[in-house]
Amino acid sequence: MKTEDKKMVERIMGTGTMGYAYEYPYGGGARKEYMLALTPKNLANFIGTRGCEAEKIIITDIADRLVVNTMFGMLDVCPDQKLCRRIVQHLLPIQMGEKEAGKVLAVDRNVSNQYFAMEDEAVTMAEYQML
Repeated sequence: MKTEDKKMVERIMGTGTMGYAYEYPYGGGARKEYMLALTPKNLANFIGTRGCEAEKIIITDIADRLVVNTMFGMLDVCPDQKLCRRIVQHLLPIQMGEKEAGKVLAVDRNVSNQYFAMEDEAVTMAEYQML
């Protein structure tokens, strides 16, 4: 695993909130999956960056509950209206071209799976040594 990928996973976990994004590209093709921080600003940056390339983006928490759904780069469904308003505060200036999307705290889902597998292995080895 690359050092920068490991650091990004740790930065995402450091936000105290993380989830998964499922990006469906225009015209079909393979779905892309990411692990990302679920802060309003990060969600806006992710949608502002990836929304133009995707027909649909579904973002869930780690328990697979819907956080936000987009269609063609626009918010479609957001069950938590307070969160929705906070995302829009950051997303609207990006969509209007008034500012660029900031750095996105996200990694490919395979990278996060690899990180957590390494963590599990380290815990198992530590427990084994205690026997």
